[in-house]
Amino acid sequence: MKTIASAKFRIGDIVRHRIFPFRGVIFDVDPQFANTEEWYQAIPESIRPRKDQPFYHLFAENAETEYVAYVSEQNLVSDESGEPLRHPQIDEAFIRGEDGQYRARTNLAN
Repeated sequence: MKTIASAKFRIGDIVRHRIFPFRGVIFDVDPQFANTEEWYQAIPESIRPRKDQPFYHLFAENAETEYVAYVSEQNLVSDESGEPLRHPQIDEAFIRGEDGQYRARTNLAN
């Protein structure tokens, strides 16, 4: 029986890519690869990650732009910079606490 690794990062964690110059906040986690085979094959084989690990959906940004990224756990590290993120969708999904951590918004409608 194949075991699925537990996720190292959580929703709301700020991470950066191990190879490429971008960072972001996690808004969803897949316990293993759940994107298209076309997407997977587009990654150069020399840096293509394993499929049997958690993959994270990020509100990501680099120096030029903001976007949504899908990244394997092996390619992420914690971002300890303390710098806020500017991605426009973050405010829709998260509240940034005084401690700089992002917490998922909850529906407070009564």
